[in-house]
Amino acid sequence: MYNMDQYDGENDYMQQEDDWDRDLLLDPAWEKQQRKTFTAWCNSHLRKAGTQIENIEEDFRDGLKLMLLLEVISGERLAKPERGKMRVHKISNVNKALDFIASKGVKLVSIGAEEIVDGNAKMTLGMIWTIILRFAIQDISVEETSAKEGLLLWCQRKTAPYKNVNIQNFHISWKDGLGFCALIHRHRPELIDYGKLRKDDPMTNLNTAFDVAEKYLDIPKMLDAEDIVGTARPDEKAIMTYVSSFYHAFSGAQKAETAANRICKVLAVNQENEQLMEDYEKLASDLLEWIRRTIPWLENRLPENTMQAMQQKLEDFRDYRRLHKPPKVQEKCQLEINFNTLQTKLRLSNRPAFMPSEGKMVSDINNAWGSLEGAEKGYEEWLLNEIRRLERLDHLAEKFRQKAAIHEAWTEGKEEMLQKRDYETASLSDIKALLKKHEAFESDLAAHQDRVEQIAAIAQELNELDYYDSPSVNARCQRICDQWDALGALTQKRSEALQRTEKLLETIDQLYLEFAKRAAPFNNWMEGAMEDLQDTFIVHTIEEIQVRQLVPQRDQALIEEHARQQNNERLRRQFANQANVIGPWIQNKMEEIGRISIEMHGTLEDQLTHLRQYEKSIVNYKPKIDQLEGDHQLIQEALIFDNKHTNYTMEHIRVGWEQLLTTIARTINEIENQILTRDAKGISQEQLNEFRASFNHFDRKRTGIMDAEDFKTCLISVGYNLGENEFSRIMSIVDPNRMGIVTFQAFIDFMSRETADTDTADQVMASFKVLAGDKNYILADELRRELPPDQADYCIARMAPYCGPDAVPGALDYMSFSTALYGESDL
Repeated sequence: MYNMDQYDGENDYMQQEDDWDRDLLLDPAWEKQQRKTFTAWCNSHLRKAGTQIENIEEDFRDGLKLMLLLEVISGERLAKPERGKMRVHKISNVNKALDFIASKGVKLVSIGAEEIVDGNAKMTLGMIWTIILRFAIQDISVEETSAKEGLLLWCQRKTAPYKNVNIQNFHISWKDGLGFCALIHRHRPELIDYGKLRKDDPMTNLNTAFDVAEKYLDIPKMLDAEDIVGTARPDEKAIMTYVSSFYHAFSGAQKAETAANRICKVLAVNQENEQLMEDYEKLASDLLEWIRRTIPWLENRLPENTMQAMQQKLEDFRDYRRLHKPPKVQEKCQLEINFNTLQTKLRLSNRPAFMPSEGKMVSDINNAWGSLEGAEKGYEEWLLNEIRRLERLDHLAEKFRQKAAIHEAWTEGKEEMLQKRDYETASLSDIKALLKKHEAFESDLAAHQDRVEQIAAIAQELNELDYYDSPSVNARCQRICDQWDALGALTQKRSEALQRTEKLLETIDQLYLEFAKRAAPFNNWMEGAMEDLQDTFIVHTIEEIQVRQLVPQRDQALIEEHARQQNNERLRRQFANQANVIGPWIQNKMEEIGRISIEMHGTLEDQLTHLRQYEKSIVNYKPKIDQLEGDHQLIQEALIFDNKHTNYTMEHIRVGWEQLLTTIARTINEIENQILTRDAKGISQEQLNEFRASFNHFDRKRTGIMDAEDFKTCLISVGYNLGENEFSRIMSIVDPNRMGIVTFQAFIDFMSRETADTDTADQVMASFKVLAGDKNYILADELRRELPPDQADYCIARMAPYCGPDAVPGALDYMSFSTALYGESDL
């Protein structure tokens, strides 16, 4: 317990007056100390009115400065003073002052106007002490104590950390000067090196405290160190008066500190929100720029000439889907989370909703993303179609080369053979043999007509499919066709020549017929021998050998193709087995997350814990997705374009996986924002459950969101009388991004919007007014003195110049700045 004199309300001033008489008898030094202290105290206030006193009992005799002192310390106007010099005028003025003191609930005992006018030192000092008690000490309140007890408790609280200071009263506890130094050091540690002070050097301690207080705290020197050190028991009233000046100096600083703390808190919220806005704008800009750059690449349909080049494009696309796009999916999800969190924080801090720059709304991002995925889908389809086309082209080109090569091998030497004039020296039998051989050739030529037509048809198809080497194919095809026409013409020409020669030789044969008849045996033998020797019709033996060689080659090709198809089927089943597990797993997880987010089991923290466990299990599933991607790559490299064993494509799995990651992150963010709202507005779990039940009831599609019509029906059901304008206003609050939907977070924020205890523009304005010393403007130096450097610079950079009639150079308008912080004006 602290040892202090009793000091109760109604008897305060009477008790002090009794103490006054005892002090007069006990310690004759009282007058010197009180005169010095009270004079300094009065002057600390009178200087605000541009005057001061020299002699306390003389300068208050006419009552004029006494009335002025009361006006300064009370902030009120007294009755108009008498300006006459007569005693009656002076008594009238002093009485007006004493009446004013009495009107403040002070019981004046034994103090009359005549004693003051007559210059009675004791009465004058007693009156000033009464004024000090009423206006400097009575209103001091610390915890549940006030006035003298309150001031003493304040001193004890502030000096408690200093082990060599023990404040128990307002006299001897202050003799060593450490109490004064501790008060200064506690509030302004930079002004005193407390560690160097010694308890056995009171003169140095007191002089240090009084000098520092006068120089830096605007507290006039009310006592000399000698007055305290040289007195066994310093005057209590003088010490109380001096200490009360410290209290008011530091309580003013405390008020400024409180105001500065409020401003710092508000500015910190604004700075954090502005940083979130800048982060959103940058992330949105970067994401839109990436989409802008990526879409042309996906829309580029310039085909490659070779299967290898197209497969490289497919590999690049796989890298895009597996390496480049997933981080952007996360960025898009984070962008939406940041936007929702920002809007929640803005609503909770009584700020207007954030409106991103034109073209950077969440809906704009979603539209751009939709365009990206549209281009992406078209690009993959085009890639696969191009690979099919090139596969077909490669097959056709190879077929063309094979048929052309076979045909060219068959035609080799045929023109030279047809151009021979061997029939000119041939006999009739030779001619007939040549005719038979030529007829066989014509039959063979006719048979090759179909091959030539096939070659031409393949060349035509290669042209229609935009084969890159069509010019060389066309040239070769043209050479084959030209040669074919030439062979046809030469064949016709040789046939005619052989027929003419045959007729000529038959005539000659008639002439030699008789000779021939006579020499028939010989001629027959000769002709037989010549036929045996000159027979050139059996020319198929080599081809038959070649056919026999092709048969095993074809068998080997069929075996290899069968093995390839078996491997393809294995790859199909391998992919399908995994896809048929992963696809339903993703769907089930999506449904489970939806149930957790809308059901009312446990607290929000329980739901958050549950969702984070789900998130962990989902992330741990990623290797299975990667494995499926690897199987899909094998399928594409094998040029497999269909899979009857599953309805899931890799694109289905990718999109589902991305949606799952986005959904779990977005749902966790929604719960975190609900916790922010609940804590900021003091919403109970029961109220949250009621909000959730109402929301679920009108969320007819069970999607976790309400459309505008459902929300309107919900509002009407709870008693809102909605016209179109009012509903539009409410929608602008709950759906600032104009998506046409209402989330549960926006719903609970709107339904509980009246309960939040948030700072207002008026409160911030009042805090700035404190820092400005009640001025209508504030100066940069004042901001830098009271606020941290970064927040002072923040204000200075954004405050408009003050243009009021009382403006001074460099004046800043804190009022418009305060309203701008809350969106009530432009910042």
